[in-house]
Amino acid sequence: MCKKLVYILSIVMVLGLVGNVPAQEVEVIIRNPDMAMPVLDGVVDEVWSLATEQSITNMVDGTAPSSPADCSGTWRALWNWDYLYILVDVQDETLVQDSSDSQGWLDDRVEIFIDGENDKATSTDENDYQYNFRWNHGDVEIPVEWYNSPESLKGVEYAVVTTASGYLLEVKLPWLTMIGGSPQSGHLIGIDLMIDDDDDGGDQDTCLSWYMTPTGSPHDPSLWGTAELIAGNKAGSPNPSNGSLHSDTWANLSWGAAPTAVSHDVYIGDDFDTVSNATHDSDAYRGNQTVTFFVVGFPGFPYPEGLVPGTTYYWRIDEINAEGTVYKGDIWSFSIPPRTAYAPDPADGAEFIGPDVTLAWTPGYGAKMHHLYLDDNRADVEAAAPATYKGPKGTTSFDAGTLELEKVYYWRVDEFDGIETHPGDIWSFTTPGAVGNPQPSYNATDAPMNVVLSWTPADSAASHQLYFGADKEAVRNADTGSPEYIGTKALGAESYDPGLLDADATYAWRVDEVDEQGNISKGPLWIFTTGSFLLVEDFERYTDDDAAGEAIWQTWIDGYGLADNGAQVGYLLPPYAEQAIVHCGSQSMPLMYTNDAGASNSEASMSLTATRDWTEAGVTVLSLWVQGSSANAAEPMYVAISNTSGVFAIVVHDDANAAQARGWTKWDIPLQAFADQGINLSNVDKMAIGLGSKGGASVGGSGTVYIDDIRLYRP
Repeated sequence: MCKKLVYILSIVMVLGLVGNVPAQEVEVIIRNPDMAMPVLDGVVDEVWSLATEQSITNMVDGTAPSSPADCSGTWRALWNWDYLYILVDVQDETLVQDSSDSQGWLDDRVEIFIDGENDKATSTDENDYQYNFRWNHGDVEIPVEWYNSPESLKGVEYAVVTTASGYLLEVKLPWLTMIGGSPQSGHLIGIDLMIDDDDDGGDQDTCLSWYMTPTGSPHDPSLWGTAELIAGNKAGSPNPSNGSLHSDTWANLSWGAAPTAVSHDVYIGDDFDTVSNATHDSDAYRGNQTVTFFVVGFPGFPYPEGLVPGTTYYWRIDEINAEGTVYKGDIWSFSIPPRTAYAPDPADGAEFIGPDVTLAWTPGYGAKMHHLYLDDNRADVEAAAPATYKGPKGTTSFDAGTLELEKVYYWRVDEFDGIETHPGDIWSFTTPGAVGNPQPSYNATDAPMNVVLSWTPADSAASHQLYFGADKEAVRNADTGSPEYIGTKALGAESYDPGLLDADATYAWRVDEVDEQGNISKGPLWIFTTGSFLLVEDFERYTDDDAAGEAIWQTWIDGYGLADNGAQVGYLLPPYAEQAIVHCGSQSMPLMYTNDAGASNSEASMSLTATRDWTEAGVTVLSLWVQGSSANAAEPMYVAISNTSGVFAIVVHDDANAAQARGWTKWDIPLQAFADQGINLSNVDKMAIGLGSKGGASVGGSGTVYIDDIRLYRP
């Protein structure tokens, strides 16, 4: 009998042999909410309302708190098929962190204990984990060694923010670490949470837990509580996992059933939209069944001749309960590896490689032998010229030796599967000294329609020949007589404004370098795709060279020297721009405001030298991203723009507490709101961002907000 069929029948037999697991006492239910999971930003998203709040009040060690405000807390948990999410809200009127990393329990922190299989052993094993999160601490601390450190920290993400009454922790812990994969509904885990409190420095004052009592060690998993994971109404836990590569041309798809499901509608196809919109009348519908697995790519099943290498398949499981209610499932996907080589190393378009480089790749499906071609002439590599052939390879790597500097190299791998040769894609990389650092970056997406191209010249460049267009092959093969030829650019003028580009379009460009002897070195092809917006400001262009006028505060003018303006843009010492709290890219603008001591308003303004026509391309919305802090004073926030007359039109944020919003929030302002105040949107001269009396009644106070990615969007 075929091994594949034996395997399929074995699955059916195993499913028939599964019995009932003896019930265990459960202290808390953790639900899968069937909706978007919380964002880890210190903001209590609405989805947390679906989780049951648990109190952390059991004394474990130290002195009892003088009041709930001194030390107390609550926790909630949710889960999906990838992560366990936990929210801990700590009440603590005195926050302290003064101990070394190895003595974190002496400071204010949260400890989370997880027993992935709830085996209730009296000592920790490979399924037990301890995670420590200190207030005002930048790292997840490495647990003691018997908690599987440092493996236990892989994939952990979290946010800790200070609140008016203490601090708040949001964390997600990967199931892959804790149980080796996705859980099923009904899975039990051991869990406990503790709060460590220090009010005056030095030793710990109080330790509270959710479940434990002072009768034993916190490192005894048998003393932790038990939580049961209950799924929502959707199927989950797809296998193959969503977005994965599946290394065979048949698959046994399986999933975790919703607890209320009595049957499952199965949909599968090779087009996302087709599967997403499929009904019982569609070809993608594969039937209704009661078991939670489905075979594809095998005789007698869908795709009887096998799944096709290089193809992505999409599938969906709709859950049907006893009343006949259908719960539409999420769209999952998996891909069969192509027959061609893929995942090159160096990556396609990589820069500053070598010169001593080892090329590597992932073999195509069924590959038995690899034929490698390498040269600095793309046409020769494309033609498989004998001089470029590096011989057949039995392994998936090649030592290219010492390559020349300031070169663009091209390479390809053709895969032989014993019957047929499958020509590979042509990849490229540059060695140090070559033209590089394209902006937008190679294969960038969501570039502005008003993008300005820039690059770093080659070491030997005396001038540049620039090519640009919408047809990448035309740009790749263009010469100085082609329509794609833009012209010569002098050394020191490494930028080009192509004008307003189409939205959601792909463009290619190339820079050939000309040395002092007139020799031309053909540059690599660079590609980018536009979004549907105009860029006003992304704060990426600023440096710390104030002597050259490139500091952020030299463009965004603040309140320095003005008695009635309490704004400060940038930090007093370099780096002037914010480089950690960033929405996109590598920098944002820190805007400090102080509305007291005679100043009731704090404002920073920028005179526009580009993007002055706010009607181009049909844009209708001004968008910017803002991050504040709960420690900020709740001053009104506003944006103002003006024409050359200098009379500002002001739009105030709808949220009076916008400056206190934790995490990045998007603020969209209809441009009509400015036009209604008499602004000519086709010739905007100045833009200002401020907090205080211009936006309404100022309450006084200070704080810092961060601004990033100011854009104009089409509807």
